[in-house]
Amino acid sequence: MSTPWSDEELKASVEVYVEMLNKQRRGEGVIKARYYRTLEKRFGRTAKAFEYRAQNISYVYALQGRAWVRGLKPAGNVGVKIVARLEALIAEVEGQQPSSSATFATEVNERRSLYRDNALTPPAGRQSPSKISVSATVYERDPDVVAWVLTQADGVCECCDSPAPFTREDGSLFLEVHHLKRLADGGPDIVENAIGLCPNCHRELHAGLGKHELAARLIDKIERLNAY
Repeated sequence: MSTPWSDEELKASVEVYVEMLNKQRRGEGVIKARYYRTLEKRFGRTAKAFEYRAQNISYVYALQGRAWVRGLKPAGNVGVKIVARLEALIAEVEGQQPSSSATFATEVNERRSLYRDNALTPPAGRQSPSKISVSATVYERDPDVVAWVLTQADGVCECCDSPAPFTREDGSLFLEVHHLKRLADGGPDIVENAIGLCPNCHRELHAGLGKHELAARLIDKIERLNAY
């Protein structure tokens, strides 16, 4: 039976991961094996174990709809308790407000497997859902950027070229403005990084299996966009 991971080991893994991710954002080279060997010497676990844990961290970033370290494909066969610990540590290391979006998504995925085996028994749910107060880091967006992008899109999704799915109560056509490189990942709030999308394409660019390939196609398709 494997030894449970301590908070110190998990935090060190997250710190290394965030450092690699920041280097990737700056366009610097990342020698991943060197980091794993350093952790191996420090804690006694194998470098391979730390590499796999890094893939679990990629999984948390992916569930949050964020960019992850290239070459560390998200590995999702990890329990909700570990995901919750990693998600809290990511927020701590990055100096952000805690999030539970990846933890909730993992809980949902675990329960889906249960309902596949017993689909005829629905959950009771909650007649009076409890309320919690949460804090979040919100980036102040430039309204001129949003207005310009929506004006350029003119009611047509810049990804799939479909008309806006509905009209708002104020008479405007509904599209959403997406930053190809998220503001949370250091992306700039400029029109060269923003695109007007229908809700389906917007969610695909956050959570789709081929979101990176789709983003690359959009950069080729739309002249103003840059690869940040």
